[in-house]
Amino acid sequence: MKVLITGGAGFIGSHIADGLIEKGHKVRIFDILHPQVHGEKRRIPDYLNPKAEFILGDVCDYNALKKAVAGMDAIYHEAAAVGVGQSMYQVREYTETNVLGTANLLHILANEKHRVRKLIVASSMSIYGEGKYECQRCGIIHPALRREKDLQARRWEMRCPVCRRNAKPVPTDEEKPLRPTSVYAVTKRDQEELCLSVGIAYKIPTVALRYFNVYGPRQALSNPYTGVCAIFSSRILNGKPPVIWEDGEQKRDFVHVRDIAQANLLALEKQEADYQVFNVGTGEGVSIGTVAKKIAERLGMPFKAEYPRKFRAGDIRHCFADISKIKRMLGYSPSVFFDKGVDILIEWAQEQKCEDKMEQAMKELRSKGLAS
Repeated sequence: MKVLITGGAGFIGSHIADGLIEKGHKVRIFDILHPQVHGEKRRIPDYLNPKAEFILGDVCDYNALKKAVAGMDAIYHEAAAVGVGQSMYQVREYTETNVLGTANLLHILANEKHRVRKLIVASSMSIYGEGKYECQRCGIIHPALRREKDLQARRWEMRCPVCRRNAKPVPTDEEKPLRPTSVYAVTKRDQEELCLSVGIAYKIPTVALRYFNVYGPRQALSNPYTGVCAIFSSRILNGKPPVIWEDGEQKRDFVHVRDIAQANLLALEKQEADYQVFNVGTGEGVSIGTVAKKIAERLGMPFKAEYPRKFRAGDIRHCFADISKIKRMLGYSPSVFFDKGVDILIEWAQEQKCEDKMEQAMKELRSKGLAS
């Protein structure tokens, strides 16, 4: 097949490209090479597969995107502005890239001649908001954000909205109601729902993959709005302590980029995936504090984290994946769990030059009143 990957020069897209090429597909990459990810010189990254065709372009440029779609059999829509905190003040930029860019792609599929017969869109666990919980008295609950007065009092754990008891986090499945808590998350929900609705209407098999916390080689270490594994690695490599919000006990599902690529290839190959949404994770929750400690250990550094005992607007407490659906329907099985994955990440990170921009990002959040 001839496959287009929007945002294909990025961390995740480039791994999908490798997997497709290994299976004999022809790959075209369409990417803007955003300076926040690729640096001010916006060079094509060295890791990009030389067998892939590369087109420099913006998904918000309708005509350029139309040319990129021409002749393609399948599309992976990975292009997106990524960063929960930054999205809360760069509202227009995130909405234009993520929603208008997706609308451009779908407008092409609805109104122009093409031969696309599969569309796979990168969604996000952020669209859930808080994860799924169980209250000992009230049963399964799907709470909204924690109350600010609880956070101000440093009562970090989620409380049942009915009886106010502490609730236990449980794996989050695809049926949980969506409650995005940031501009970024809202735009990812929009991407998913727009693609599925147009796909169904025009009989273009469409799949939405809800990525949990992705990490691994090729992540932009100098981007302070990327995943926490990359941010912590950059801080420690620059001789600075990682900054951990709240108490560090909040849990996330850290999924290695190899398994994200695995899920994407299965979504392309399996008809069972058509018109479905799937979580892509490991099914295990790992605390943020544990992540920081393990990265420091692997780098041979003493573990000295900053715990400001503060919180950020819109942050959730716990969310980790129920992956039973993707395992049952597509045969997905995570192959890289965190202990192994962090070794792979650190081996790669030690060969990179990275600039720590965490303090700049924190300053911006504080200036907007988004960090308390």
